[in-house]
Amino acid sequence: MAERQGQTVPDAVLTRIGQVVMLHHAGDREEARHRFLDLWAEIGEHGHPLHRCTLAHYLADTQDDPSDELAWDLRALTAAEELTGDRPAEREGALAVRALYPSLHLNLAADYVKLGRSEAARTHLRRARGAAAALADDGYGNGVRAAISRLELRLAEEGPAAGGGWGPPRQRP
Repeated sequence: MAERQGQTVPDAVLTRIGQVVMLHHAGDREEARHRFLDLWAEIGEHGHPLHRCTLAHYLADTQDDPSDELAWDLRALTAAEELTGDRPAEREGALAVRALYPSLHLNLAADYVKLGRSEAARTHLRRARGAAAALADDGYGNGVRAAISRLELRLAEEGPAAGGGWGPPRQRP
């Protein structure tokens, strides 16, 4: 986001993503998926990494097939990793994404559980737990930490060989 006269100017793409998120949370999953895909077509594979990360992160939640959900969550993580903060224009995006890492890894862990890949799920849960230190002590941060704990507990109960079809509720900023 750019600064003008001491105030932050809203990012139009993130605003549009937020509008579709509200549509999805209101229960219109199919329409949300179509609008997210239209946005994805606009920004493309080479759009700003913060936009791609955010959009793919939410688009994953609208998928019916766990493999498709995994593919979008992997796109979100890949885009997040492109935000290094080396360039001034990327610094704010890098800070924003740092707070998303716990949720990105939690979502990947849940995807892998749904697909019966418990070792991959455990790997991403460890990453989610490690990244959770960046979260504030607020409703969002506490919700993500609680979801991480629930999935850790569930995987511990199932043992190393179990994959299961269970996943935690999706925690989104």
